[in-house]
Amino acid sequence: MRTLTVRTVPASRTLPREAQLAWNLARVAVEAAPIPAETADMVGNRFVDNTAVAVAALNRLPVANIRTQALAHPRPGGATLLGLPPDRTFEAEWAAYANGTAVRELDFHDTFLAEEYSHPGDNLPPILAVAQQCGRGGADVVRGAVAAYEVQIGLAKGISLHKYKKDHVGHLAASTAAGVSACLGLDVETAYQAIQQAVHLGFSTRQSRKGEISSWKAYAPGWTAKLAIEAVDRAMRGEQSPSPIYEGEDGVIAWMLGGPDAIYEVPLPERGEPRRAILESYTKEHSAEYQAQAIIDLAFRMRGLIPDIEIIDEVVLHTSHHTHVVIGSGSGDPQKYDPEASRETLDHSAMYCFAVALQDGSWHHERSYTRERATRPDTIDLWRKVRTVEDPAWSRRYLDPDPSRKAFGARAEVRLRTSAVIMDELAVADAHPNGARPFARRDYERKFKTLAEGWLDPGEGERFLTLARRLDTLTPAEVRALTVTLPAGRLEASERDTRGIF
Repeated sequence: MRTLTVRTVPASRTLPREAQLAWNLARVAVEAAPIPAETADMVGNRFVDNTAVAVAALNRLPVANIRTQALAHPRPGGATLLGLPPDRTFEAEWAAYANGTAVRELDFHDTFLAEEYSHPGDNLPPILAVAQQCGRGGADVVRGAVAAYEVQIGLAKGISLHKYKKDHVGHLAASTAAGVSACLGLDVETAYQAIQQAVHLGFSTRQSRKGEISSWKAYAPGWTAKLAIEAVDRAMRGEQSPSPIYEGEDGVIAWMLGGPDAIYEVPLPERGEPRRAILESYTKEHSAEYQAQAIIDLAFRMRGLIPDIEIIDEVVLHTSHHTHVVIGSGSGDPQKYDPEASRETLDHSAMYCFAVALQDGSWHHERSYTRERATRPDTIDLWRKVRTVEDPAWSRRYLDPDPSRKAFGARAEVRLRTSAVIMDELAVADAHPNGARPFARRDYERKFKTLAEGWLDPGEGERFLTLARRLDTLTPAEVRALTVTLPAGRLEASERDTRGIF
């Protein structure tokens, strides 16, 4: 790896392109570099993962609404919409928007946490949509996905967005433009212009993940995918972009992030270095924000240590700064203790997740969030006894550059009315690569079959899995078939309606 130092440069000084962050992101994306077999296999796993969580969300209101918008943009030879037959195709940018929202809705796909949060699997719907519309094969899809993961994970390691109250889709804009460029085999100049334009347009505030969290949290990655595809299209037509977008005197660093004096260190692969970034990311076994994964598993484990949940007096979760202020009581969000809060808020409440997991000993993407479940008096009583505190040791482990030492969990202290204190801790979720039961291909396929049950005919699910197992060898025709179709009458909002403008 090499580390690129990034800082604001005065307008009076010319910064060579080769020294600019956007140029280096473009170089990483489009240059020929070895893709190890385990990297290609993991790309296939993440397509299975994405499709699994999307299928389970297809009839949820936000997903149905964006699908009705996409239905207004049909295109022969375009891209597919999850749930609809593959012979119905649509403009790639709208398909990416709709499919990306389906993937994101349940907050149940992959994650990478460092200086910034990210869900790098959000890159896959736009890359697949463009590949379908442009007649690309499986090897192109894999190359695009690998490039997107390298870019997003490099940015997440080096540049915090949440520190300045910016949403993590700011990095997604860059990685999606990079991944689409790689999938299409574009040159560095074109990818550079596309990345800069996407980044320029892709910044938004973290209010989408603060307070009363709305369905926009699910829409945001798909919307970013749409703008990134459009940026690539303009760059392919020869359009230029604001430059240098990161280092400019009025650019991202100076006015969106740390200001003119800020310095960032972004790790990127050397020329010709095998691409492995995707192997540092991890998926979810439970449908909740990633920093709640280990907390849920910890609650499961502590059930056997606590003689009677009814005599709990207080639960203190000692955890990292990030967990404390994003999903913990350090957020200052009263909604994180509100039984009437939205699902999007509950899955970002460490306190709710610990309480329900401790009581139930299981987690379900729907049953754990029903209004009846959230408003149970005994749950509310326990929930409001749980709080988080920041522990500097956990904060250091959260940001440790060594993947083998990183930790996203907590130490729980459960105080009982008998004055007894029961303690346990868990550094990473069981499904994490360093966890007790790391996810492998069989686990991704089990997750797919579990979430697809009742939605897909078994033969349709197996057809999709068969394609995903050999993703890097698929023909363009097979890439167009890399989708799933629900049985007739099962998919809501499968035709355009007249409620809006489209």
